[in-house]
Amino acid sequence: MNIQNLTIDTIHEGLINKEFSCTELTKAFLEKAKKENERLNIYITITEKEALETAAHVDEKIARGESISGLEGIPCSIKDLINTKGIRSTSGSAILSDFVSPYDATVVQKLRDAGMIMIGKTNLDEFACGGSTEYSFVGPTRNPHNERYTAGGSSGGSAAAVAAGTCLYALGTDTGGSIRQPASFCGVPALKVTYGRVSRSGVTAMASSLDTVGPFAHSCRDIAHVMNTIAGSDPEDSTTPEVVVPNYLHSLDESIKGLTIGIPKEYFDDGIDEEVKESVHNAIKQLEKQGATVKEVSLPMTKYAIAVYYIVMPAELSANLARFDAIRFGTKPDHTGESLEEYYLNARGEGFGDEVKRRIMMGTYVLSAGYYDAYYKKAQKVRTAIIEEFNTVFQEVDVLIGPTVPTPAFKLGEKLDDPLQMYLVDSLTVPMNIAGLPALNVPCGSTKKGLPIGMQIIGPQFSEAQLLTIGHTYETHS
Repeated sequence: MNIQNLTIDTIHEGLINKEFSCTELTKAFLEKAKKENERLNIYITITEKEALETAAHVDEKIARGESISGLEGIPCSIKDLINTKGIRSTSGSAILSDFVSPYDATVVQKLRDAGMIMIGKTNLDEFACGGSTEYSFVGPTRNPHNERYTAGGSSGGSAAAVAAGTCLYALGTDTGGSIRQPASFCGVPALKVTYGRVSRSGVTAMASSLDTVGPFAHSCRDIAHVMNTIAGSDPEDSTTPEVVVPNYLHSLDESIKGLTIGIPKEYFDDGIDEEVKESVHNAIKQLEKQGATVKEVSLPMTKYAIAVYYIVMPAELSANLARFDAIRFGTKPDHTGESLEEYYLNARGEGFGDEVKRRIMMGTYVLSAGYYDAYYKKAQKVRTAIIEEFNTVFQEVDVLIGPTVPTPAFKLGEKLDDPLQMYLVDSLTVPMNIAGLPALNVPCGSTKKGLPIGMQIIGPQFSEAQLLTIGHTYETHS
């Protein structure tokens, strides 16, 4: 069965018209997933048994003449930071290498209710700490466009899963760019939602005031399909407000004529790769041809976002990871020691990787007595200033557009010995997490070496529908 160029709509129509069975479709995607996994290391776990069982159930419904929903029977993948009942959920860490979740995350339950076919759990940097998927306990995911390059991180497995054609959509998490950056590197659309737009219940927490869950897909239309299922408030997550969820498909074909696009001059400074600048500027010109107007704006507080992030994020991470003690759950250490303290030291020493340990130490330091006011409290004040600056700019423009990442994908191993350079890869994505704003990555070209380039469309809170409309307009007319 040829699974190239399929969309959620074409699969839905094909299933209804009995052009193929869901079981045939699922077997084709599983075969593709196994093949690409050997080459790219996309999946930590391939869930073949569950996928085929769900596919058989969908086929039975169709045979009985029952209707199926838009996502029913559609193959997808789930980042292994998101808990799935009865299936190993490792968070990319050795300390959870054998952990089988007793419950589903809310987003997983919503997708199960919609009839998803889960192909597998995707690779990631340990506890989402990284920008290259090189900090995973099972090794790095490689870029489908060039295996010598990173797929990005921390959701590198989810981005590569879509880019390599092993599923129609995938879920990832974005705390500082972990959806948008790998999406840019792998050349697929992906959405970082407004903080609280999608429930985080059942998702292993990295930094609770920054974490979001969102989709990767082959098109903005497919992202809209997924958002219609996963968005909304959740009584299990108090950070999800009672804000009306629009039908994201209904506004996709609306005109962008009269829309004002802000171009932040700081997002095109000397640190941005020239090929990236050119591709993004060309994409903006395409949107101008569709009736949008362009206005240069300034976001001077952007330069402080990375500093704020690397105070707030490690502080929250250190608090969140304190629960992993290898007693209530987690892999027990080889040597238990003679005291509880020794047990903890051995369990975490063996179970956590170097990058996680680095961030835990940073976070514990900035929260410690004598340093809380100097670092954490001050960072929160700067965070407020960044939020206010975005609010002011959005009084002048409807959306902002700039590069998603300063450069195309880098080679595997290139930044491992220089954590600061790895952190700076997220310099253009972190501000949106600091401010809780939605942002959409849309592929907008490639380098001379054939590596994808992405542009980032940023909007006010809960403007995901507008971002998808702009992205869909660009896809349609580029």
